[in-house]
Amino acid sequence: MDTSRFVIIGGVAAGPKAAAKLTRLAPDADVTIIEKGVFLSYAGCGLPYYVSGVVEDQEDLMSTPAGSVRDEVFFLNVKNVHVHNRTLATEIDREGRRVNVRSLENGAEDWIPYDRLILATGAEPVDPPLPGGDLENVVRLHGVEDAERMRALLAEHRAPDVVIIGGGLIGVEITEALVSTGCRVTIVERLPQLLAPLDEEMARQVATHMKAKGVKVLTGTTVVAIEPDDEDDARVGKVRTSAGTLPADMVVVSVGVRPNVELARDCGLEIGETGAILVDDHLRTTDPDIFAVGDCAESVNLVTGRPAYVPLGSTANKQGRVAAINAAGGDDTFPGILGTSICRVFDFNVAATGLTEREARDLGYDIETALTPAPDKPHFMPTAKMLMLKTVSDRRTRRLLGMQAVGPGDAARATDVAAMALHAGMTMDQLSKTDLAYAPPYSPAMDNVITASDVVRNKMDGVAVGLPPSEVKRKMDAGEPVFLLDVRTLSEAAQLAIPGAVNIPLSQLRDRVDELPRDHEVICFCKISLRGYEAALIAAAAGCDAKFMDGGIVMWPYETVGF
Repeated sequence: MDTSRFVIIGGVAAGPKAAAKLTRLAPDADVTIIEKGVFLSYAGCGLPYYVSGVVEDQEDLMSTPAGSVRDEVFFLNVKNVHVHNRTLATEIDREGRRVNVRSLENGAEDWIPYDRLILATGAEPVDPPLPGGDLENVVRLHGVEDAERMRALLAEHRAPDVVIIGGGLIGVEITEALVSTGCRVTIVERLPQLLAPLDEEMARQVATHMKAKGVKVLTGTTVVAIEPDDEDDARVGKVRTSAGTLPADMVVVSVGVRPNVELARDCGLEIGETGAILVDDHLRTTDPDIFAVGDCAESVNLVTGRPAYVPLGSTANKQGRVAAINAAGGDDTFPGILGTSICRVFDFNVAATGLTEREARDLGYDIETALTPAPDKPHFMPTAKMLMLKTVSDRRTRRLLGMQAVGPGDAARATDVAAMALHAGMTMDQLSKTDLAYAPPYSPAMDNVITASDVVRNKMDGVAVGLPPSEVKRKMDAGEPVFLLDVRTLSEAAQLAIPGAVNIPLSQLRDRVDELPRDHEVICFCKISLRGYEAALIAAAAGCDAKFMDGGIVMWPYETVGF
């Protein structure tokens, strides 16, 4: 009989997962969860969908697939776990192996002894010191209570104009939820782009799509103050920014989170360079009897081997299981993360794994990139949708470093394939030969990831020379001698074109190749640059300095003209 005493501080994601695993490994152990909030084991990532009404009942976010609500009664009767919610852990006495707790209901204090302690204290929202940040109708989205407050405001029709401060994952996800309820939404981001897990040209695609859905997107814009309504100085009325003043009946502050490490720091545990609790690959802290998991714990980037902090519910659940195994005397490891993430932005899917181009360059990698838009299924299938991929790889080792996926197509499949390749340390040559499932309802015969791998290999081997749209735009703006060659059909070019491009359809190019300049760089493109690549080969064989534009006009995020 195992009479060990396990105490878990934190009851949202990693903590309940650890508790459930502990009781399976040691059914007679004394397992206790301490949680300062009311709600337990809820799906925080589902909060935007609760706000929008897609998830109708808050209990659905806290239920098992069988419909049982994971409350304190459930944990006691089903898991044999004692839960103290509305209870704050105030101190860890490492020498005495005990945790001091205070009831948030009546203020009573007590000491709870432990043999092993698991910290799952999570993260706390970053709250910028903005004037007016405490006005009524200024909300954050960090828990069920916040979501309830937003739903109430929306139900009362008190928030027709909403300003979201912060263009990260949560800010972007909540945008759709608010628009779906009829709000006019402006999203304000201090950085030059939305969504830090993406490179600039991919983020531009997302911003363009959001604008098409009626969202006002202000990047490179700083919020100066949140100001009261002219008729009610307790309520928000407008948001003053570096780009002007915006009307606002509700403000959502979503500028990120930081690890909640106060308890750990106060009891002398070491904090890592990311600001999260330092742990080893068994998720032990610098005290062998204390583990840390989830959003409060530092991880390792599997590509670089460097410390990383990417708080995600998926990571929290995996870590909770690993820590429980080790706390119970087993031997399991958590090697690290890739930062794999995905979100929905209206009818776009947005996903990323591994390093961005920006991160890879900053770390000193000699990189090769490729932009490869294509349907996610054969073009003849009515369910085919466009998927835009960006691949980042290391020229020296030929290893994949990262991939980003944007568009209405199946971004999850492509990103998950890339994540598995990153875990395995695969080269682009290996990835291009991966035996992936194929049938027309599911994917092209040459899967999007395999096509992307082959494009990268061609570029690495000097078979193809491509330029990203951002470099083409830079050359044009700088007045460099470039000849932009559009090899789409006449009808395609008549619908949408890049200003200054010359249209010679690919089927006519061999007969008209003498029309191309020999003293200018010739940059060829089509819809997705498959024909652009072929045109570049034809032009190069005729003596031109020819390249193709990565991604074609589909991934050109700048000015276009239509006729």
